[in-house]
Amino acid sequence: MSILSMPETNVDAWFVLAQSTGGQDHAGATMAIHYLPIATTLICAAFVVTLLRRAASKGFPPHLVWWAFGVFTYGVGTALESSVTLFGNSIALNKAWYIAGALFGAWPLAQGSVYLHLRRKTAHILTVVTLLWVAAFSIATVLSPVNMVAFEPTRPGGGILEWTWIRFPGTPVINTYAVIFLIGGAVWSAIRFFQSQDTLNRAIGNVLIAVGATMPGVGGSMAKAGIVEALYVGELVGIIFIWFGYGFCVRTAGVTAPVTAIASPESAQPVDAAS
Repeated sequence: MSILSMPETNVDAWFVLAQSTGGQDHAGATMAIHYLPIATTLICAAFVVTLLRRAASKGFPPHLVWWAFGVFTYGVGTALESSVTLFGNSIALNKAWYIAGALFGAWPLAQGSVYLHLRRKTAHILTVVTLLWVAAFSIATVLSPVNMVAFEPTRPGGGILEWTWIRFPGTPVINTYAVIFLIGGAVWSAIRFFQSQDTLNRAIGNVLIAVGATMPGVGGSMAKAGIVEALYVGELVGIIFIWFGYGFCVRTAGVTAPVTAIASPESAQPVDAAS
């Protein structure tokens, strides 16, 4: 039964139970590792500012806007994790976390790569198709009944969703899409940049970005097995790797570059995404 469909008296009773057990468990079960999302959120905030400044200087090209949005949603997910750590979990908070992390996690970053890799018309089509997919499963997450047995007062988890089809095929499809364009694009660029000594730092930067983009996925897989702390570590390490990768690209270009430098499909030559 969804909390939204509970009789009013049952809802009141549930909130009293959740508040009483949540406070006690929250104080006793919270570990130092649960505070990592706070640091991740702060890094994401700084990253968003950097990307938006770069986007503004270039007339807000779509790939930079999408990347900024992607880092923003990344930070929203970790901010929600921080809220769970600091104030305790709730059904609404848990569902918002799932939408921000599992559905909007790497998708906007992948869209940035789509706009840089592909022709504008193709990118627009993929944006509409994937946006409809993400929106549909986000609505389903909000409406899904809740399995209170899986609810934890100190940690969020996707196991509370009784509509298990949201977790498959909902999130795997969009995550596979992100792997192809975000991680795949960075790996492809790294391979091409390694062919020249002059672009070695860009190659290294793209490798770091690819590794960084992989880390939250690894942590998320472990979170599905109940080890949510692995996700917290993966998110922090991931954004740090992306930050260092960004730094390598900046060092090479001599200007403030965006998250990644990839190859243009029209020229088939590696190009700096800042150009």
